[in-house]
Amino acid sequence: METFFGRMKNEMYYGYEKAVEEYIDYYNNKRIQAKTKWMLPVKYRETSMCFIVNSPLL
Repeated sequence: METFFGRMKNEMYYGYEKAVEEYIDYYNNKRIQAKTKWMLPVKYRETSMCFIVNSPLL
């Protein structure tokens, strides 16, 4: 019985860990937001970096 609960605990933990990692990836890279002008975060970062690189120095 202890072996069963040990395996169940491990499988649940790793399943939970994977789900959290997938959600973090989704939140950081795929979720559109109003503050990013409705662009994907990755696209917004690329656009922002292009603007910073191409802007004249003061």
